Amino acid sequence: MKKDIHPSVNFVCFRDVSTGRKFLTTSTLSSKEKEVIDGIEYCVIPRDVTADSHPAYTGEKRFVDTAGRVDKFQSKFARRRR
Repeated sequence: MKKDIHPSVNFVCFRDVSTGRKFLTTSTLSSKEKEVIDGIEYCVIPRDVTADSHPAYTGEKRFVDTAGRVDKFQSKFARRRR
């Protein structure tokens, strides 16, 4: 087996930005932001959406824009055509 071709595995803390919940795991990802949890240093990686905050997992309904992209475009540039 070849040496030094595999990425290093780090202790990683994925932090949900909206809920603040932390998911502790190992990953090949790393970051400059570090946090010590239970005596182990974790690289902290902020995430906007996780299983803790995603509407599909939480069952919560969020506001969805009712106007479509084409409608928005046409209303934005309607004055320029005339």
